[in-house]
Amino acid sequence: MSALDRVTTWPVPNGAAAIVTANGEAHPTVVASIGDSSRQFRLASLSKTITGLTALIAVEEGSLSLDEPIDLPTSPVTIHDGTTLRHLLAHASGLPFDGRTPIAGLGRRRIYSNTGIELAADLITATTGIPFNEYLREAVFEPLGMSATELRGSPAFAMWSTLDDMTLLLGELLQPQLISQETHSDFIAEQFVGISGTIPGLGRFDPCPWGLGAELRGMKHPHWTGSHNSPETFGHFGGAGTMMWVDPTIRSGLVALTDRQFDEWADDAIALWSELSDAVINDLQHAEALL
Repeated sequence: MSALDRVTTWPVPNGAAAIVTANGEAHPTVVASIGDSSRQFRLASLSKTITGLTALIAVEEGSLSLDEPIDLPTSPVTIHDGTTLRHLLAHASGLPFDGRTPIAGLGRRRIYSNTGIELAADLITATTGIPFNEYLREAVFEPLGMSATELRGSPAFAMWSTLDDMTLLLGELLQPQLISQETHSDFIAEQFVGISGTIPGLGRFDPCPWGLGAELRGMKHPHWTGSHNSPETFGHFGGAGTMMWVDPTIRSGLVALTDRQFDEWADDAIALWSELSDAVINDLQHAEALL
């Protein structure tokens, strides 16, 4: 049985998955896939990684700064003085999961926050003069060819996409074209090093490393990625039963999309995602050994 065959045994109505590798060719390659690659799935919090990438494009264009205090006088959200885009993308602003007032000090705790990601999108709109949905399409979806991906609400959790489109995103995360290598390195570097935090559905970690829109595996245990994934692995999972990761040490990534809410199979999902991740890495290492 190949690694991805496991997806057909998952307790979900529909599932699809793919492995993408970057081997020095012009474009990363889909080396295996399973399921309906054209079916749209709700990405849930995988949307946060896309919003983070979009914000970094705006930074490189000069519309935003990662480290200047933000100013959104018309926003109903209260923020600490000195809050920056970097705080928002790294879940270090003190803002709660959902809510308009900080519940922790700035840069003190990793509080997973939909509000913070939504505020980052509002900042893009305010500084560029372009509605976030339009900017997202022009900056990310169109250049990558993600023609079946769309935003249907919050930029923190309401994007929809297909397996075909998500392999294009994985290719960008493996071998960036939309942002510079320097910015990409910042994207996947630990922000506000050493702070602790809680990941919904997974637990509290100390430390709880995070990048600029993507979770970093670090030394977290237990975890939804595999035991064979390196600490440098970055990605996200979503409440719609979705997950994706990129492991730079093996220049490969995995995306798995389902249409069963994570809360309905949380324990099984974490175990099955981890098992799949380890099987994928084993297959990749075996294939490399045969070359």
